[in-house]
Amino acid sequence: MLDTSARLLRLLSLLQAHREWTGAALGERLGVTPRTVRRDVERLRELGYPVNATPGTGGGYQLGAGAELPPLLLDDDEAVAVAVGLRTAAGNGVEGIGEASVRALAKLEQVLPSRLRRRVSALNEFTVPMLRGPQGPTVDPAVLTGLAAVCRDGERLRFGYRDHDGTVTRRTVEPHRLVCTERRWYLVAWDLDREDWRTFRADRIEPRPPHGPRFTPRPPPAEDLAAYVSQGVSQRAYAARALVRLKVPAEEAARTVGPSDGVLEPVDERSCLLRTGAVNLDVVVIHLMMLGCEFEVVEPVELNERIRRLRDLLDRSVKEK
Repeated sequence: MLDTSARLLRLLSLLQAHREWTGAALGERLGVTPRTVRRDVERLRELGYPVNATPGTGGGYQLGAGAELPPLLLDDDEAVAVAVGLRTAAGNGVEGIGEASVRALAKLEQVLPSRLRRRVSALNEFTVPMLRGPQGPTVDPAVLTGLAAVCRDGERLRFGYRDHDGTVTRRTVEPHRLVCTERRWYLVAWDLDREDWRTFRADRIEPRPPHGPRFTPRPPPAEDLAAYVSQGVSQRAYAARALVRLKVPAEEAARTVGPSDGVLEPVDERSCLLRTGAVNLDVVVIHLMMLGCEFEVVEPVELNERIRRLRDLLDRSVKEK
């Protein structure tokens, strides 16, 4: 059995790892009785940790939000992973995350053991970030954490949603998951009014609490939600869609085809399929030309005619010069 100090640290670690525990489950993990768990919880409270308790057969213990953030219990790999994440967090479409990450990293390095501080310092000193250009609209961190919370708690979400043309509609959804790319955050949710799954850009969401009630989660629209969102933002959202065979391996095509550009499917060692979409077929042709590789159209057949027409236009333009 763990001694009292070690047991308190273990108890705090368990409370941080999961949202809620029953006394019996904690006692089983710690190798003590529920009565000892209650005494240990009281000790944590005396030390300033806000541990909430819910009475009854369905009740349990939960680490609440306090005036100050309690110390996090991290092993070596977890501490380095957090430092790496903070180091690379600038960008990713979250407003102000770069400055906040620097402050958090400075605080973390102050409490790291010397052996870990050397590892993190080496990583920082010998890593050069590749800065990107403008990333477009960013999402408020408070909105992002709020969306994650309702996904976690299974609460209905009410919000105003601004379409690409600026029109705002009122939505009520059952939130499921957040999906992120380099430039965008998306919410996958069941739209109660439309009775279907929908994907919403997080930077266009304006939460309108109160939220709730709670709901029973539905089976997700796909096992691979990243591929589902990629297909939605690169194909289903557009009137013109196309399937082409790129004469390069899928790994090579992935260097220029991002998640919002289309979905790649390997065919063999020398080619892959690209499913993509755009506002019209002319834009699809321009997009394919910018990939810089040979391709052949699978569908629709109308795309071949657009390619010929643009080829002739370019040919005439060159001759005129």
